[in-house]
Amino acid sequence: MDYQRQVIRFLEKEIKTYAALALFFTKKDVKEHVRAGDKQVPVGPSFYKQRMKEAKKLVDELRKLTDATPLSQVR
Repeated sequence: MDYQRQVIRFLEKEIKTYAALALFFTKKDVKEHVRAGDKQVPVGPSFYKQRMKEAKKLVDELRKLTDATPLSQVR
């Protein structure tokens, strides 16, 4: 259970980072692609907004799981 809380805190920090990056790229009007391994990854506000949505879903799911787990089952 403690690791789930750590993951939630980490994801909440990531969401803040994604929000800041999305805002930065919106202000700078950046629409570029960055090489990530063998793929070209778009870097821009919409890219980070999508990451925020995914992270928020994970946080919600983990919170539900953490709240639904009885303390007797937590190791």
